[in-house]
Formats: sequence, structure tokens, C-alpha cells
Amino acid sequence: MEFIDYYKILGLEKNASQEDIKKAYRKLARQYHPDLNPNDKEAHQKFQRINEANEVLSDPEKRKKYDQYGENWKHADEFEKARQSRKSSGAPGGQSQYGESFSSEDFSSGDFSDFFNSMFGGGGFGDSGGRSRQPKFRGQDYNAEMQLTLKEASVTHQSTFTVNDKNIRITIPAGIADGQTIKLKGHGAAGVNGGPVGDLYITFHIKEDPLFKRLGDDLYVTAELDLYTAVLGGEKIVDTFDGKVKLKINPGTQNGTKTRLKGKGFPVYKKDGAAGDLIITWNVKLPVNLTEKQKELFKELAQLSS
Repeated sequence: MEFIDYYKILGLEKNASQEDIKKAYRKLARQYHPDLNPNDKEAHQKFQRINEANEVLSDPEKRKKYDQYGENWKHADEFEKARQSRKSSGAPGGQSQYGESFSSEDFSSGDFSDFFNSMFGGGGFGDSGGRSRQPKFRGQDYNAEMQLTLKEASVTHQSTFTVNDKNIRITIPAGIADGQTIKLKGHGAAGVNGGPVGDLYITFHIKEDPLFKRLGDDLYVTAELDLYTAVLGGEKIVDTFDGKVKLKINPGTQNGTKTRLKGKGFPVYKKDGAAGDLIITWNVKLPVNLTEKQKELFKELAQLSS
């Protein structure tokens, strides 16, 4: 497994503080974000590595294991259990029953399989008299992020992205939520000593739409309504997420009045044909730049109202 120096990726030293890690991540994430480098394959790969490094180093527990065990930090718990098992079997002081000593440095700097060969006695023999089998460990999980517009998230579609120089094509179901994570089994790192392959976790981020706001499966939009239609009633054409509709406006519609359109909201995740509602908030717009005649008519209307 190729060793990835997370500190080097973020441009930091091992004694960097959590605040240093946060600042470095934010700076690099902005620089290599896919939205700013849409056709740059190398930038996409760097962005994924930056996220991976931040995920480990920003977590104190994960960082502690990484500092101690390097690239094999995910197997730290198994190593500690194995070491305790060796001690209890009669190999005190971190020394195997075959007389070979081992330490965390062996684990982090040497080859993974070579280390376990040393720890478990290399060419030792099990109860059956045969060569002892090396323990198998599951491969590391990968984490990736994908940016979608609200429109893209509203339709089922396929997308291709690159993880560790490998192109992966996935189908994104309509209705995916902001921050939602899906798992692709078997698309992570290779296992150790023939162990199972890790998984790939993709977290989706939905960009804000300039017109519609999404809350769950409902969409919200603000539409302007002129004063005369609000007072007298009439018809108004408004935008929905999948086209325009003509709505009837009741006389005396107040500013801030809401109209709910059933089934005109956002698609429900993995439920074909189901959708939330569209809630329209009416913003009554007062007329400006009135003529003298119009002002006179408003004054007359005010007198009649009083």
C-alpha cells in the first residue's frame, strides 16, 4: 500500500495544532475545489487527498493512531490486541517468543506484511505443524465528496469521478439530500494479506439555488405580486421547479400570503413519482414613480376608505 503523508499533503509539520490543520485544509480545499477546477483531473485528485488528510488529522483519536502507526493506523486496534496477546503468552517487554523485538516504529516504517511476519514469528509453526497464517485485515475505506446543483439533485442521473486514478461511474437517485452519504462497497483500498477490500463513502453537497429554497422535500419560492392584482384579484404566472404555472389570485391578497401547490416540490428519495410541495410566498410590490393623476386617485381612495 502506497504511503500517504497527510501532514505533507496539508503542508504541515507533525507538531501542527488543530487550528493549523483547520486553516490549511480550508485554504487548500478552496484552491483545489472541483467547482473551481471543473476539467482538471489532477486538481480533483488533490482535493480528494486533502479531504482524506483532514478527516484523519482533524480527529484527535485518529491522528494519535496515525502518528504512532503511520499508513497502517486503521489497524492500530488489531495490533494492540495482538501485542497484548503475545505478552500474555510469555513474551514480556514487547518481545516475541521467537526472540524478535518489535515496536510501533516497526509497524509504521516497515512493510505491513514484513512486520507481522516478525511479530508472529515469520516462519513459525501453528498447532497443526504447518506455517502460521498471517492475519488478514480489511482495506482502508475511502471518502469522497461530490457537489450538485439543486436541479441535478432533482433528477436521477449518472456521474463519473476519479478516486486514486480509477474512474468510478455511479447512478445518483433523484432526491439526494445535502450532506447525505452513500456507500459503494468494494471501492476502497485493497485488503492486507488477502483481506477484503474497503468501501468508498461519497458525501453529497447541494449548492444553494438562487430561486428555490429546499427544506426536506418541500420547495419555497417568493413571487412578486403587483398591488392592483393583490387588491382586485386576477391571475399570475409563476415559476415552479419544472416549469411555469398560471395561478388564480384572490382579491385582497395580503403581503406575505402563502400558496401551497401539492406535488410541485422536490422529488422524494427513491420513491418514483412522489414529490413534496411548493410553497409560494407573495411579495406585494407597491407602485413607484406615480403620475399626478395616480396620486390623486390614491388620495381619493384614501378619503373613501376613511
